[in-house]
Amino acid sequence: MRVLLTGGTGYIGGSVLDRLVATGHRVTALVRNPDKAEGVRAKGAEVVITDLADADADADADAETVHRLVSDSDGVVHLASPGDETSAAVEETAVTTMLRALGNTGKPFVHTTGVWVHGSGSAITESTPMIPLELAAWRVPMAGRVRNAPGVRSSVVAPAVVHGHGGGLLNLVAAGPRSAGDAAALTMVGPGDQHWSTVHVDDLAELYVLALEQAPAGSYFLGASGVNPTVREITEAVSRSLGLSGRVQPEPVVQTLDRLGPLGAALLLDQQASGDTARRVLGWAPSRPTILEDIAAMSAGPAL
Repeated sequence: MRVLLTGGTGYIGGSVLDRLVATGHRVTALVRNPDKAEGVRAKGAEVVITDLADADADADADAETVHRLVSDSDGVVHLASPGDETSAAVEETAVTTMLRALGNTGKPFVHTTGVWVHGSGSAITESTPMIPLELAAWRVPMAGRVRNAPGVRSSVVAPAVVHGHGGGLLNLVAAGPRSAGDAAALTMVGPGDQHWSTVHVDDLAELYVLALEQAPAGSYFLGASGVNPTVREITEAVSRSLGLSGRVQPEPVVQTLDRLGPLGAALLLDQQASGDTARRVLGWAPSRPTILEDIAAMSAGPAL
């Protein structure tokens, strides 16, 4: 399949790119930063340098480029996002152009949201109501628009907290404040009793490729392994990997919010999710190390 991939230079997107190439797909990757193009080419993808932020229907060459590449592809996996206050506007621009090019073709389009749109819950599934925080509120109507796009075999993947290969939010945990003294303790995100739903980045990449290949139109999949440790368990494991003997300390909620802003509010959610729909519909079978196994296997150091 000729696949157009956005976000291929990112943490999740890089793993998706590897999986697409390994399974025999021909990948064209949209890259905004020319400095990262060679690394994408080295993985076996063609590279087109363009900016999705300019790719609306009335724009210039960027819009024409994106529309042409989408039209020429057999399917699209969309992972790119600025990850800042411009994200909603950039997504609106990019998705509008992509859906226009894909309309009534029956081609697959895999879009990305996130498990945070569901708010807190002890048994989150794809049917759990969406109660998003401000950080993720714009994602709900966007995902609905993608799922209802006429004539497109669309699907939406909602990743949990992603780990593996030294990337993801574990670096944020490892970089947290430490108490003073010889017996320093690593500060947790909030009280530590909240759960994080998790997934290994390579398992998540497999889910994206399965969705591209098999997902029925309008599908929605939680990219969650079903492993949902507490923040205390995660931080204690990180503390051990950093040579702090598992010592941790809670952080008042107001300090977490001051330190991390809207992201902190998301990380204070208490979420336990499973990706049962992906298992049932796509045969997805997460098999990589759990987040605690992943941390335990890593060498001591400031970066995970």
